[in-house]
Amino acid sequence: MRIRASVAVVSGALALSALAVPAAQADAADGNVKITKVVVDGDNKVQIGTSGAVTVKVSVTATDNSGIKGAADEFALYGPDHGFATTGKPTCTKVNATTSTCTASVKIDPRTDYLSNKSAGTWYVDAWIDAKDGDYVWKQKAGSFSFQRAAKLTANATPEPVKKGKTITVTGALTRADWESLKYGGYGAQSVKLQYSKKSTTGYTTVKTVKADSKGNLKTTVKASADGYYRFSYAGNSGTAAVNSVADFIDVK
Repeated sequence: MRIRASVAVVSGALALSALAVPAAQADAADGNVKITKVVVDGDNKVQIGTSGAVTVKVSVTATDNSGIKGAADEFALYGPDHGFATTGKPTCTKVNATTSTCTASVKIDPRTDYLSNKSAGTWYVDAWIDAKDGDYVWKQKAGSFSFQRAAKLTANATPEPVKKGKTITVTGALTRADWESLKYGGYGAQSVKLQYSKKSTTGYTTVKTVKADSKGNLKTTVKASADGYYRFSYAGNSGTAAVNSVADFIDVK
């Protein structure tokens, strides 16, 4: 695992340091202010590839009978293997007399932030919110999200064209980002769905489930029935993003 040379955590940046993670801290509160909702990147899933910075938006909604005054200087995000990030200063927007949503963001770049592959998985949002009457709430696990290694998936159906009733072979490969080498590598032993969409229709139906080999390679066969599109679909998990391959069209004669 690679560690940032300095143990200091810079606001708006990501670092990996055992000294930075607030694991020894505890929740605290005074009064009746409550955090009611936490959303990270819209769907509580953050996908990081091997190149290019990703801006992660964090929204924390809170309520108090006196109204919300604001948030602490930053939200902290932390996960497995000492993964840790802090946002910039949150901006709070009033929803109504008692409720506000405070938002902030952090930029994560796999080329400059020392990400460990073991940091993928469930992360938490540490948030402090102040009310106008002096009440406050601090929750170390105010919300959670999946911090995921981006994935890629390919599909190739052959032969093209093919006679009706003959065998079609569909091959492909499932790979995912390796944050330590900054390359994509095979993701083996994963269950992947082969899906089919008949020409001139919308949506896909699952034909079968295929298991990738140890290097992430996929291979299966189906009988040709009608013109249509085949693709592989991977559901993902807490540490690896879901992904669909580009669909491959088969002309059935």
